[in-house]
Amino acid sequence: MLRKLSAIGAAALLLAATPAPAQVVPFPSSFRTENVQAKDATIHVRIGGKGPAVVLLHGYGETGDMWSPMAADLARDHTVIVPDLRGLGLSSKPPGGFDKKTQAGDVAAVLDRLNVKQADLVTHDIGNMVGYAFAAQNPDRVRRFVLIDAPLPGVGPWEDILKSPLLWHFRFGGPDMERLVAGRERIYLDRFWNEFSATPSRFTEASREHFARLYAIPGAMRSGFAQFAAFDQDVTDNRAFLAERGKLKMPVLALGGEKSFGPMMATVMRAAAEDVREGIVPDSGHWIMEENPTATIKLVRDFLESSK
Repeated sequence: MLRKLSAIGAAALLLAATPAPAQVVPFPSSFRTENVQAKDATIHVRIGGKGPAVVLLHGYGETGDMWSPMAADLARDHTVIVPDLRGLGLSSKPPGGFDKKTQAGDVAAVLDRLNVKQADLVTHDIGNMVGYAFAAQNPDRVRRFVLIDAPLPGVGPWEDILKSPLLWHFRFGGPDMERLVAGRERIYLDRFWNEFSATPSRFTEASREHFARLYAIPGAMRSGFAQFAAFDQDVTDNRAFLAERGKLKMPVLALGGEKSFGPMMATVMRAAAEDVREGIVPDSGHWIMEENPTATIKLVRDFLESSK
């Protein structure tokens, strides 16, 4: 189902009501958008370029818009596919389905709609978890896999990672929490953008306004909380993937921000994949595309182009 206003519903109506702040780095004008119907959600997708397919999956506190500089670079020789995860950005806000196994089905629906049989995956934050669930269930559809700066529920040192006081938000959610942040989305999100940055000023005011406005769409904060509330199910699913299917076989690049996950990202992925290369995004915290997009893009492109 393409370009249907009803597919985005209240989200599109809200965005149309007042002009949105300009995205700091817009997608190239050659990119188009589609709204793809998955099983119980409509997934907003940006598509551009020509060549081997690469899928970019965002995480919490952002939308697919985070990837615009990388999308512009990769579109020179790739077909670049950039969805908004269900419940976030301009994707629909269903009542459920926020476990990452279900969201992997959203990715499959997008690729099926675009007739893409195989793709590279580049993922960040919650996107890592969705990407892993997709790769574990569809290994033949993933050529290479880049995961950036976030753990996988139930995999490797998960229990130790959970002890970090910085991750208090993993258990923050529910209707009372939604009421607490209603109308205060920017205040809530600023905490993440500041605390998880090496240099908070690199997450610009324009970007903060842009993403805060998208998270103020009715249902978006509920959906964000639901991404974390699903972690217990994700733990169960991920451990089952490993027990039943074994480790991932495709080449994996595990990237950590120098002042965030760092080499821990590779430690996580060595518990889930056989062929893991380690990388560090220098001079960056968690928000790699805001803090050091040039280094991030080079690390990703070098890996995707590698013959090994």
